[in-house]
Amino acid sequence: MKDSRELPADTRCAVVIPCYNEEMTIGKVIRDVRAVLPQAEICVFDNNSTDRTVQQAREAGAKLFREKRQGKGFVIQSMFSKVEADIYVMVDGDDTYDLHRLPEMVAKVERDQADMVVGSRLSSFTKESFRPLHTFGNRLVAWLIDRFFGGSLTDIMSGLRVMNRDFVKNINITAAGFEVETEMTIKALKHNAVISEMAISYRERPQGSFSKLNTYRDGILVLRTILMIFKDYKPFLFFAGISLLLFILSLFSGAVVITEFLKTRYITHVPLAILASGLMILSMIFFITGVILDCTNRRFDEMYHFMRQKGAK
Repeated sequence: MKDSRELPADTRCAVVIPCYNEEMTIGKVIRDVRAVLPQAEICVFDNNSTDRTVQQAREAGAKLFREKRQGKGFVIQSMFSKVEADIYVMVDGDDTYDLHRLPEMVAKVERDQADMVVGSRLSSFTKESFRPLHTFGNRLVAWLIDRFFGGSLTDIMSGLRVMNRDFVKNINITAAGFEVETEMTIKALKHNAVISEMAISYRERPQGSFSKLNTYRDGILVLRTILMIFKDYKPFLFFAGISLLLFILSLFSGAVVITEFLKTRYITHVPLAILASGLMILSMIFFITGVILDCTNRRFDEMYHFMRQKGAK
């Protein structure tokens, strides 16, 4: 039986590793990748490290790139634009991911069974591998994305992903920081990419290695990213929701005025009447805005799919 590590000779596989101050782990990650994917090109993208990350990566035999803009999102933008391959493997350089199932993930993309395969960490992880609230936050984000954009994903923010060339070269990454995985997932769902998850083991960082995540700051950025992409990609639901809220507030504030007028034929609560009228006008404006933006969005979607089909010919 053919070894699952073996890819067709003409299939180019690139492993891209974003790094910032990972001197303790980057060498081991490169060796682990080479053990399971010996034919892959390994590319390390250094993000202004101040330790010996670059030296360790060079000694381990990786191809080195530098991204001067600080932030994981910028690094991934650079990865996707500078590296040419048929299959892309993205993995963090902190040695927290068990890579034994990586050949299976690559094989699934190579066989065109998925556009992106995500290593799901939430079924097998050590107690120390996630910070307090991280598991809850990850599940909350997954729930929000499943409700807003469809799908049934469990680990939105995993840093272990295998993607095909079509996905990498057509996704538009705008996030600057750790919210980038959330953006990638949402935009993949929006454009109907086939996403598959594969359970992997996730372990804590080695002693002396430190995470760059900030629980509250990065959590807020992730939620903001979901909200902004929801506004951009589902404008009718976003603005219609605001319109409905304003409509209800207008009814509540105007109920007193209407009741008073029906009983006395006079209005003494003039400010309340002005508030109710203003809220109703705003409700109509937001609803119409949602309709217009939804129509515009649909035209852009049609153009996007047309250009992709034209480019594929």
